[in-house]
Amino acid sequence: KCIGQQQFGDQYFDSPDFILTLKDFWLRCREGSWELKCPAVSGTTPDNDTEILCTRYREITSFPLIQSEVSRIIREHTAEGSKSNSSQKEQIDKVAENENTEVCSTDDTEWLNDLNLVCFAEFKTERCSYMLEREAGAVRVDLDQADFGYCVGEIEVLVPEGGDMNAALQRITNIAAELGEMLSYIQYRVDLLPHHVVKTSVVLV
Repeated sequence: KCIGQQQFGDQYFDSPDFILTLKDFWLRCREGSWELKCPAVSGTTPDNDTEILCTRYREITSFPLIQSEVSRIIREHTAEGSKSNSSQKEQIDKVAENENTEVCSTDDTEWLNDLNLVCFAEFKTERCSYMLEREAGAVRVDLDQADFGYCVGEIEVLVPEGGDMNAALQRITNIAAELGEMLSYIQYRVDLLPHHVVKTSVVLV
């Protein structure tokens, strides 16, 4: 059944040479709320087809933590690059001085300028959300259509702390197959929340 509809605007930010996105970090501002999607560290080799198709992310929604993490990524990149200029290092060091404080500046323009971050994508999305009741539990499906024509479906299964992640992935795979034909792109994320959230994103065709 349909549980709601909404519209929201997204802005994605990166440095002019795409330091974040080339490392698979995605910095987004949605209706004034900041979020950083980070690649989850995995020390294991995928042992089944589902895991091979999945890319794991963790999401940071705390603004001070986002500032600290983005500053760290750019500082490390600058240290690695022999062609980095001193003025860029000075800007990054200035932000680093305050990265451990409890209260960070909420002036978006100030911290973006300090780290030389610019908006490289901006668009609006229409979302319809559905709840599918199944024997194993409810499954949430979000259908998004961006204003540039891109459509994506997102399947969400809530997993308690320490729950069976593989079983959740199998449920997601089954629902995706049930919903019809799609490109073989499956992605899920683990949110930094009290409970793990497993998601997939599938391109609708």
